[in-house]
Amino acid sequence: MIRQHPRTAHVARLVVAVAIAVTVATPASTLAAEPASAAPAPAAAAATPGHITGIGGVFFKAQDPKALAAWYRDVLGMPLAPWGGAALRYDAPAHPPAAGWSAFPAATGYFAPSTSTFMINYAVDDLDALVAKLEARHVPVLKRMDDDTSGRFAWVLDPEGNKVELWEPKRPARP
Repeated sequence: MIRQHPRTAHVARLVVAVAIAVTVATPASTLAAEPASAAPAPAAAAATPGHITGIGGVFFKAQDPKALAAWYRDVLGMPLAPWGGAALRYDAPAHPPAAGWSAFPAATGYFAPSTSTFMINYAVDDLDALVAKLEARHVPVLKRMDDDTSGRFAWVLDPEGNKVELWEPKRPARP
């Protein structure tokens, strides 16, 4: 969603708002330490009102929100809605049942070469197909990891220098 925030409308600051259900940057090394079948931890004090229940959206500033949204649509296949953002569903086929959240130390190198203070991890349906699309558009893949216990990963930079983690979750073994 590309909108003007009510408090800053007079200076016309644009904020890119992407309402998504994502798995937020969890380092593969952390994921590898957990069993692939590990269930999400239950919400703390779930019976007590006043707690977080999930990720409702990810919102970040962009130098050129329309161009950045178009890149995510055209290059990564983000299903943008007419309002300019995306609503990615938790119940999409083969989507993980939960989203991760993790704060990293300020000195982490995990987001490099980006200098952004955040990285978004997007769950993808077919990493090979998406990487082929990226390569066809001359988007460099920074790194690829196909042997993590939680699935397969690739990392790219978006046009504004934000590192993006692409994750194809490990599929359960078929009997």
